[in-house]
Amino acid sequence: MPQHRHRQQKRRPRPRKQGLSSNRCVIEGEVVEPEGLRYTPAGLARVAFKLRHTSMQQEAGMQRQVQCVVPALALGEAAMQVSRLQPGQQVRAEGFLAQRSLKIVQLVLHIDNVTLR
Repeated sequence: MPQHRHRQQKRRPRPRKQGLSSNRCVIEGEVVEPEGLRYTPAGLARVAFKLRHTSMQQEAGMQRQVQCVVPALALGEAAMQVSRLQPGQQVRAEGFLAQRSLKIVQLVLHIDNVTLR
């Protein structure tokens, strides 16, 4: 009986689907540690700040107090909105999450809309 050799096929990595995943966040909190209005080298308005959030949330059928400080960044028109805010003001911020940079994986909330509460 002749033996057949099976060639092992190399598996190609699956291509990642771009733009199909949801990444929207809405959070309310207090503006803390706002930096002043700055501009990127390309001339785009930029403001970094932190948002202190405190709330009661339902988890596993129980009430839980949640506290966190979220680093946030606003560019363009959103940066102009944020630059007018004062520390301690309560806001509702909407945007998406991204890592700080290619090398720093800390999450930052990129704000595209902010309203006073």
